[in-house]
Amino acid sequence: MYPELMVIPMREELVRAGINETRTAEDVDAALALPGTTMLVVNSICGCAAGKMRPGVRLALANSTNLPDHKITVFAGQDHEATQRARSYFEGNPPSSPAIAILRDGKLVYLMQRYIIEQSTAQQIAGELVRAFDEFCAKATA
Repeated sequence: MYPELMVIPMREELVRAGINETRTAEDVDAALALPGTTMLVVNSICGCAAGKMRPGVRLALANSTNLPDHKITVFAGQDHEATQRARSYFEGNPPSSPAIAILRDGKLVYLMQRYIIEQSTAQQIAGELVRAFDEFCAKATA
């Protein structure tokens, strides 16, 4: 674990983008029990989170009309129980940090794992997330 003082700016980057921190397993369960779509970001101190994932998430949120109903984050390596609980919703996928998931009514429908984040630019991540938001978060029209 890194000193919390060192991690604060990395936490705040996503919070400023409108993403709620979930720091306990109970917080994660409560957030994922809400109806609708939830983007769950597994944040990390690594370089690919700083230079690619967090900027990509911010760009996607600023450039999409089909946003998830809820947006939450856990911080791998810092909030162990919350991260473990979040990953338990990723149904058979190996642990990955950073990672970006979309869940509908608590069920995984989309997962961008570290290996994709590592080989993508922030703009590519944003484009892929906007596509995923359009597919999984669009509201039905009557």
